[in-house]
Amino acid sequence: MNDLRTRVAGEVARAVVGLDDLIDGILVAIIGGGHVLLEGPPGTAKTLAARAVARSIGIDFARIQFTPDMLPSDITGTMALSQGSLQFRPGPIFAGAVLADEINRTPPKTQAALLEAMQERSVTVDGQSHGLPNPFVVIATQNPIEYEGTYPLPEAQLDRFMMKLDVDYPSEAEELAIVGLARRGLDDTAVDEIQAVTSADELLDLRDRLESVRVDDKVAEYAVRLVRHTRSLPSVELGGSPRAAVHLLTTTRARALLAGREFITPDDVRADAVAVLGHRLVLTADASIDRYLAADAVNAALSAVPVPK
Repeated sequence: MNDLRTRVAGEVARAVVGLDDLIDGILVAIIGGGHVLLEGPPGTAKTLAARAVARSIGIDFARIQFTPDMLPSDITGTMALSQGSLQFRPGPIFAGAVLADEINRTPPKTQAALLEAMQERSVTVDGQSHGLPNPFVVIATQNPIEYEGTYPLPEAQLDRFMMKLDVDYPSEAEELAIVGLARRGLDDTAVDEIQAVTSADELLDLRDRLESVRVDDKVAEYAVRLVRHTRSLPSVELGGSPRAAVHLLTTTRARALLAGREFITPDDVRADAVAVLGHRLVLTADASIDRYLAADAVNAALSAVPVPK
């Protein structure tokens, strides 16, 4: 399955420079049946990369630009009068890959509508449930710098994201390549030329094969102990939930499939620990004042929990 990852990355590279972790994260989320939260400064191609990946894997893509005045119906859809009767008009959430751009700029009521879609894979409008496409992945973005006019995501919603990926500024060489694409006018237009190199059926087949990836009892115990240890850290007020341990093993299994392996190791668990656990931790007030990061807390847990031999 390493060929699948190579095909997708090669096609996305026609419009996007770098961002390998983002590409892998979206693939892992789809295979694992989860969602991804991207955090990074503006202008780092988060939207462009999400759109390019969606086109390369052959699923519908929709972008929702979140604003403070957005209503839940703007996402889920509404009942509209058509030919004398009320009919459901689907909202932008009815796509295989949904980019929730600046998700923290919309009020809790609208975030709750998105939460139902993420968890239940359906939305309820006028008392009637409507199923969402399969596969379905929410790729949410937020700006780590701006706080004015934002509504921080509640812990319950953060816990629904399988992983959170930090998108940093590119290297100097990558930035020169980005500038070259922009000068030739290829960055946005190239996305429309990206061809699907896989299909929803292939991705769903990989999801069905997740259970075939062997998880040794010692590796499973290591993942659970790691999550449980985050709850006892002095810098952490709220540690990882049982869902965090499930997601941690799911992401490692999905990455193993993409790498063509049929087993996972403790190193796989350690590699995904920050991305899966970091956004679920709530730090104490003292730790926040000292600019202690969630990643620091996860790394402290990694140092404290013995790695099985």
